Amino acid sequence: MSGIRLNKYIASSGLCSRRAADELIEQGKVSVNGKKVTELGYLVQPQDKVFVEQKLIRPVKHEYYRFYKPAGYITTSDDEKGRKTIYDLLPDSMLHLRPVGRLDKDSTGLLILTNDGDLINELTHPSIKVPKVYLVSVDGKVHPHQLEQLANGVEIEKGKIAYANITVLEADNKHTTMQITLYQGMNRQIRKMFEYIGFEVKTLKRIQHATINLDGLKRGEFKPIKPLQIRELKNFLNRISNK
Repeated sequence: MSGIRLNKYIASSGLCSRRAADELIEQGKVSVNGKKVTELGYLVQPQDKVFVEQKLIRPVKHEYYRFYKPAGYITTSDDEKGRKTIYDLLPDSMLHLRPVGRLDKDSTGLLILTNDGDLINELTHPSIKVPKVYLVSVDGKVHPHQLEQLANGVEIEKGKIAYANITVLEADNKHTTMQITLYQGMNRQIRKMFEYIGFEVKTLKRIQHATINLDGLKRGEFKPIKPLQIRELKNFLNRISNK
């Protein structure tokens, strides 16, 4: 019997990931042609109409963009405090896209924007150790024993141990510039880690997320990610998640 699995159909609408779609199905929030469906393996046929919480959904074409976030903007679509958001810099045709993870207001660099719920879930799920690479500078000289301390892990919040791989690029008594690779996704993780060892982060720029990098982008600029790059990204995620 041909057809597309119900969870994949829901995910292809951009509503959520397949895992989240499974939960919606199990909770009885999904119906096909007016009948509630709770079978996870249900196959949707081309003529079927799928509803989630009484709302008709349809598959959409997935879109993928790289965006160079400037400082001074928060990574959200709406802010009750009236602060500037990344969506103030994007055209109306991109307002439906969601960022993969976040960069805080003062941080800059790469954000992947997409309507592919499955990809967002894979890139941000804590069980998949997706590398994210940053350029970070602090005032003062960071010593080797402090870098070793961060590599081994420090408690930035109660019960939360953060660690990072760090390579020093430039250092003197006044400044230290480093390349930092994270495999976690904690809120303000790098800033809190350096605060733990007595330093304030002066600049923080994400230059790579998995296989996607910032090359060729200017601040505030966005470009579509090429299909070949998306295939390479998904192949990379398949390898590191041991699927």
